[in-house]
Amino acid sequence: MWGTGSIHHLAWRVEDDAHQLQVREQVLREGAHPTPVIDRFWFRSVYFREPGGVLFELATDGPGFHVDEKMESLGETPRPAAVAGTKPRCNRKSSAEIEATG
Repeated sequence: MWGTGSIHHLAWRVEDDAHQLQVREQVLREGAHPTPVIDRFWFRSVYFREPGGVLFELATDGPGFHVDEKMESLGETPRPAAVAGTKPRCNRKSSAEIEATG
């Protein structure tokens, strides 16, 4: 049975680091309060809330998901999100062990 959920944030792709800083400055000029650039290991992010409270993310493509996996096997092994720019460790549970709760 599917339940009611929510969206944590919306991510917007920026071309590169320079574009991210340019958009961050625009957000700042419009009166929002963007975070500093946050290193997420696979990419860099800036977060801010729009006037209605929705959380937006400005995310770069790079350095990319291939920094800790070979391109040939990219995405085959679940990986937890990087925390505070640290290199992530493999998830100890296999996808077969993850169960949906109703």
